[in-house]
Amino acid sequence: MRIWILLTVFWGLSLPLQSIAQTDFCNARNVAYQEGEQLYFKVWYNLGVMWIGAGEANFSVSSDLLNGKKMYHIVGEGKTLSSYDMFYKVRDRYESWVDATTMQPAKFLRNVNEGGYRIYNNVLFNQNIGRAISTNGVYQVPKCVQDVVSAIYFARNIDFNTYRAGDKIPFSMFLDDQVYHLYLRYLGKQKIKTRYGVFNTIKIAPLLIQGNSFSGGEQMLVYVTDDENHLPVRIESPISVGSIKADLMGYRALRNPLSSLLKKG
Repeated sequence: MRIWILLTVFWGLSLPLQSIAQTDFCNARNVAYQEGEQLYFKVWYNLGVMWIGAGEANFSVSSDLLNGKKMYHIVGEGKTLSSYDMFYKVRDRYESWVDATTMQPAKFLRNVNEGGYRIYNNVLFNQNIGRAISTNGVYQVPKCVQDVVSAIYFARNIDFNTYRAGDKIPFSMFLDDQVYHLYLRYLGKQKIKTRYGVFNTIKIAPLLIQGNSFSGGEQMLVYVTDDENHLPVRIESPISVGSIKADLMGYRALRNPLSSLLKKG
């Protein structure tokens, strides 16, 4: 039930396509979100019989200054519901400071408590020289590297109309003092019904990092609105025991009209 289920959009293959995608991730401008935006999600868990409400996650965007530069300060918070805490209590907070001009992360903060297992990591990025300074050391990172929060907001600005179903869109990400080379696979467009309503969506399969809950690979499916917001409205994935699903349940201050919403409720 980690906030990870909402913080995954990743990278990949094909030399001509790779060149285009990497250029996009270094030079794209933000047209998808704005300061003041807030997103609210609910998470369900399934063991094969029924879906049980297990957690919630919220994301917010505000404006901030870091070293004299304007930043988007993006915060993602996830927690289990009180009724689920006795099984596996989660209190996660992820923060990213993203340069409003370059769309590259300048700072990343991870402060999580998952079943009593705690992680704290504060990372400063120097994108000009490819360096990340974390709580634990100094690391070399590739050009245009993302953190786990900035990656999903950067991916919201991808023009999926330039790709064909099956294409992979690559980028690199720094997490837990390691660089991961991942991808996002574009699977086409699909109309879906969520707890919030009926949407025209873009279907994506991110490559996951193998961990305690996920086996890795392309098993997760993410559906984002087929409009300029590219809001994730549903995330679904098998996990080590059972499966999980998260739906967008509310929002505030979107940058663009939610034209992909066909029917609410």
